[in-house]
Amino acid sequence: MPGEESHPSRRRWALQMQQPLPAATVVDRIAFLLATASAVWLAVIIAIQGFRYPWSVLLFIPVWAIMAYLVLPRLHRMLSDLYVPDYFFGRTRTADGLLGDPVNLGVDGSAAQLDAVMTGAGWHRADEITAASTWGIIVSTLTRRSYPTAPVSPLMLFGRRHDVAYQQEVAGNPKQRHHVRFWHCPPGWLLPGGAKTDWLGAATYDTDVGLSLFTLQVTHRIDENTDVERDFVVRSARDADPAVRVRELHDFTTGYHSRNGGGDRFITDGDLPIIDVSDVPVEQEAEPTAPADVEGHGESLRTTADRSLHRAPLATVFGVAVVVLGGLLDLAALFFGAATDPEIRRIVADGAAEVRISLFLLLAFATAVSAAQLVMAWFVLRRGRRSRALLMVLLAIGIVSTAIDYLDGQAVLGFNGTLLSASLQCLALLALSSDAAGAWARRRSRPEKDAARAAGSATGTARSEDGTDG
Repeated sequence: MPGEESHPSRRRWALQMQQPLPAATVVDRIAFLLATASAVWLAVIIAIQGFRYPWSVLLFIPVWAIMAYLVLPRLHRMLSDLYVPDYFFGRTRTADGLLGDPVNLGVDGSAAQLDAVMTGAGWHRADEITAASTWGIIVSTLTRRSYPTAPVSPLMLFGRRHDVAYQQEVAGNPKQRHHVRFWHCPPGWLLPGGAKTDWLGAATYDTDVGLSLFTLQVTHRIDENTDVERDFVVRSARDADPAVRVRELHDFTTGYHSRNGGGDRFITDGDLPIIDVSDVPVEQEAEPTAPADVEGHGESLRTTADRSLHRAPLATVFGVAVVVLGGLLDLAALFFGAATDPEIRRIVADGAAEVRISLFLLLAFATAVSAAQLVMAWFVLRRGRRSRALLMVLLAIGIVSTAIDYLDGQAVLGFNGTLLSASLQCLALLALSSDAAGAWARRRSRPEKDAARAAGSATGTARSEDGTDG
């Protein structure tokens, strides 16, 4: 009936309102779930095997490492996507999706001006997380050796990790440091209440190194009173340059106490001081000379970002290294087994022609699969999107095949080559299916983006000349 027509604002189902996921994202999520399940399975197998030997206490280390760095972060990530809001409410998120440190700072001005003030105040820009910097912070922590540019753990805001981080060591002790992370606000973005700022930051003070309450990972512990560290950053910026001004948004959030992603308690009064560095003079060439992905980034930070963009993340490097190791071990096992196994030698010497041909085909196929994994691993380092997806598929097939053989009783998972191969496949799949590896593989470098923009501009110009648009 006419009076029963559906209203234009009729509520739709949530799934109907979402955009369809790209095929690459679907593959990543399936690999993510399979890798998580395989990590749990691997930890259980190692733990069970450990009870059979007197030195089983040593297996606590790999089981703890698998649970703390592979299983628990994955479980937190999947669960937090369901119950942690994805809108801004004054909190950062960890890479695992847990609520992180409070947002307690703002900055007005360009990246070049921010960098000039922070470095002038004695702050050091934190290194990117690489294999070298990770090893450096481990060594410096164990030996109490100074590392003034040590990397900081990634925190997320606006759906991305921090753009830049600064820190100051205390008395040359890498366990104790002042540090602050900054994110550039999206263009036109407003704070709650309608205020504007160019950057948001999270400042905390590291007091020691300990285990995370939620993931059991080794991490820095922070001081409970984050307002003290926030005020320290503001004071150091004002003392560094007389052109720096400060305005404050009172009751930006409700004063509260909570825990961050590492399980540390913190309190805050909810105020948001905004450091205005827009009048700080900087060299002209330090300003952006071309449109950047995030407006306001200076040339120095853009150069750092470009270097990070071209450099494969640690997860990708680790995954490729594990694949290469597994492939070389598989090839060595194939050739060594073929040369020493008496049954294979008997078939080659006295077996029927059909049996020998089948054996050779089987060995050739296994060799080709191992060699293909090595080739694809090389292309993954070259940012090959399809190579990464295909390599994850092969790793998943290997894990599922081993699990089926184990459940059927055809494979014995003791401290043998089968368990080692399954472990390497599991570790590689976990690394390559990580968010960092997926984002790096799908992200285009600046020359590619510039070429795409140029192609888009040329297409738009051609359409305008042809009169097809407008």
